Amino acid sequence: MKKYFLILFILTIAFMTKAQEYPYQIALLKYNGGGDWYANLETSLPNLISFCNKNLKTNINPEQAIVEVGSEEIFNYPFVHMTGHGNVVFTTEEAENLRNYLISGGFLHISDNYGLNDFICREMKKVFPELEFVELPFNHPIYHQKYDFDKGLPKIHEHDKKPPQGFALIYEGRVVVFFDYECDLGDGWESPEVHNDPEEKHLEALKMGANLIQFAFSF
Repeated sequence: MKKYFLILFILTIAFMTKAQEYPYQIALLKYNGGGDWYANLETSLPNLISFCNKNLKTNINPEQAIVEVGSEEIFNYPFVHMTGHGNVVFTTEEAENLRNYLISGGFLHISDNYGLNDFICREMKKVFPELEFVELPFNHPIYHQKYDFDKGLPKIHEHDKKPPQGFALIYEGRVVVFFDYECDLGDGWESPEVHNDPEEKHLEALKMGANLIQFAFSF
């Protein structure tokens, strides 16, 4: 029995120490509907976190979290990333939870891995029925944090031969959701060998991702 409590005490101290060491953690959004929320699970967010900790001097937990749309745990993460190719379905309760998270100061980045657009537009209407996605101009601060992107989003992967676009949901003057379309930032964060991306594209994606993190943490 004493041995059990000693192990529990050690684990508790280790957890508290780690929490103090890393004041922030960011998360990948797990959603229902059949879409592959896990599309870039292995290296995407971990690479972005590593890049931000090195270049922005952030102190983000190097381990990504995974959080469900309807979970109260979502309020623990200042930045949540969502991606995939297929269907997305939010229940009424999930939409309400996500709305509360976003209007309370949270930030959602959605990266269209290809084919996500129609589902996102439909489901985010459940979250913010009063809002429409608006395209952000190239002079918006989100493109001019540590790194300048004078032409907006970089083009990482080709989908339908359209220019990349950055759309936002703006609630009471604050960008609460950023949606990269025809860009594929999430794929670009993955290790270059995953998609055989040129190193310069990988770096562009990481720099734009760092801008998103910096913007989300600042506004």
